[in-house]
Parts: sequence; structure tokens; C-alpha cells
Amino acid sequence: MAIEDEVSANSVRVYKSMRDLGFLTEEKMGTAERITQATKLPKNMVLNSLQELLAKGWARRKVREKAAGYYLTK
Repeated sequence: MAIEDEVSANSVRVYKSMRDLGFLTEEKMGTAERITQATKLPKNMVLNSLQELLAKGWARRKVREKAAGYYLTK
């Protein structure tokens, strides 16, 4: 099943930006702030999209000292 069939249009945009930025592993994860800059979406929309991707299993979140990191799993 394609991601377009599972999540909203904003989440697809966030997913594609994360893929293009190379946030594909725990070693190469990015912050919500960086994703917001790349997508040019409001931060609350990016955070909602990240929550949707996390809930559907398309992304993971790792808590760090300053800001949480996100990376794709599929």
C-alpha cells in the first residue's frame, strides 16, 4: 500500500521532505524545526503530520537532550 492511501496530503509532503533530506536512519534523523523549514508548512501542521506518520508506522521519534529527532522507517 502506498503512503498516499494511508495518510493526509500534508503528511505525504512531510514524508517526501524527510526522504529528500535523508532522514532515513536513527543516525541521520532531523528535527521538527528542520522539517518545517523544508516543507514551508506551519509548524503545527508539521507536528500533526509527524504524529500521523508515527501512528501509522511510517516514522519514528527519538528523544534527545535538546530536540526530538525524527526518521523514516518505511
